[in-house]
Amino acid sequence: MDWVVALVLILVVLWALGLSFASSVGSLIHLLLVIAVILIVVRLVKGQSL
Repeated sequence: MDWVVALVLILVVLWALGLSFASSVGSLIHLLLVIAVILIVVRLVKGQSL
């Protein structure tokens, strides 16, 4: 499994957990999730596979 896919899966799980915890932790995890999505979009634009 590619490291980007693994990172996205981990961040999605953490983000979902962060929704039920403090808003500051949720905001940090949401920010990390947004960064992961941006990295995926950049890879797709460059023509690399996930």
